Amino acid sequence: MKQTATFLTIFMCFLFGSSLSAQNNNIQKYIESLKRDTLFTDAVVGIMVTDSKGKIIASWNPDMPLLTASTMKTISTGMALTVLGKDYRFSTRLAHDGYIKDGVLYGNLYIIGGADPTLGSMDTLATPVVTLFAKWKEAVVANGIKRINGNLVADDRFFEPEIVPESWAWNNIGPSYGGGTSGLSFNENLQYFNFRPGLNKGDKVFFNKVYPEIPEMKYIVNLTTADKDRGRSSYHVSDLAKVGRFSGSAALGADSVIITVANKYPHLSCALEFRKYLENLGIHSNAEILDARENNLPTEESMTIIDVTYSPSLASIINVTNRISNNFYAETLLKMVGKQMTGVGSYDSSRVAVQRLFREMGLKTKGYTQADGSGLSRQNYVSARFFCNYFAKMKENPNFDLFFNSLPQPGKPGTLRSVLSDEKPSDKERIHAKSGSLANVRCYAGYTVRKNGELIHFAILANNFSARTAQMQVGIEGFMRELTKY
Repeated sequence: MKQTATFLTIFMCFLFGSSLSAQNNNIQKYIESLKRDTLFTDAVVGIMVTDSKGKIIASWNPDMPLLTASTMKTISTGMALTVLGKDYRFSTRLAHDGYIKDGVLYGNLYIIGGADPTLGSMDTLATPVVTLFAKWKEAVVANGIKRINGNLVADDRFFEPEIVPESWAWNNIGPSYGGGTSGLSFNENLQYFNFRPGLNKGDKVFFNKVYPEIPEMKYIVNLTTADKDRGRSSYHVSDLAKVGRFSGSAALGADSVIITVANKYPHLSCALEFRKYLENLGIHSNAEILDARENNLPTEESMTIIDVTYSPSLASIINVTNRISNNFYAETLLKMVGKQMTGVGSYDSSRVAVQRLFREMGLKTKGYTQADGSGLSRQNYVSARFFCNYFAKMKENPNFDLFFNSLPQPGKPGTLRSVLSDEKPSDKERIHAKSGSLANVRCYAGYTVRKNGELIHFAILANNFSARTAQMQVGIEGFMRELTKY
């Protein structure tokens, strides 16, 4: 009888050992305290922590697929690194479809996009737009072109014509964080509007200027002057015509106010701004900007290429994407995965491509649904277990160090700068993770470096909470604090 009892004891320890070990550490104990906190019990929460061998350290609802917010960028950037490689550079071509005689180009001048997300960007990562245009102008002059007897053509056919995913909410499409992708992007697909508020509350707000411009675009400005620091505006573009509408208010007390919005026609802006640049240097062309897709114009194969411009390396772009949580870069990277693997730059092809990559990695896709690249969609659902399994697999990637170091750290530049502000730098810097926020959503996912050098994987996803995000943040950072001590 004693032998039987001993055998049963050993068997039970073997069978439930991993579960028991998950209960006997401070991370799991902290999670148990969250289960008694009404802020978290009134929310939907998924948490998982695994060690370098995949053993569960702690968990709470690890298999529940939840909204990811920007933690989805870890998947988009990781898969872009896998498919394209760290040294990949996007390209943009300058070409014409005619012939040159006596300094005149008889034909159209094309800007052929290759989805470069940094083209014309004001980020320090990118080539300044003045330098970019000067290079293009030099190529025009070097080919003997002094005048263009034709039009400038914007060619964005590299990607399919879907600038934003269908799953994005209407109120996310106009703001600056809702800039979608394009085969020919420009200025991160943003526009900067300069307005002049009135002298008194309720006065009309006047439109001064915009950069970059969109040819033939009309703007309806229904903005009034509000109290100081009280301005709040919205912007939407019609699906039926080139008409943008501003509603709301601009704050009193400033000579001018800048409102940044998403640009639905970035390819046309790029061509128009370059045409204006050439005009100022005396290189004239027809006034109308042509859209290569809408006009069914010749493709690159039948043109004469006169210049190629390259983006910074993918490694640099991914670092910025994760560090500052750039939605536009992330969307471009996801679509580029689809383009590279299937030949079609669309959201559907990208999702197919990522699923294929996961199978090749040996990663089961239970608990994973991806609708976009940035996490802005509220149709992204990923479980904490999937995130941990994904992070474990990414360690086998030859570019893992680059991926790992692109993830923000508490106290350092990036979206985690203010996280764990009271902790010692040597402790909080153990965390490399991506944050994510939407309305009633707060998430973190990534890695923690133990004192012995072991990398552990974690994800904490909080959805549908009714409390303020700042209140939830206290409990979430408490969890992350325990990670640094494990």
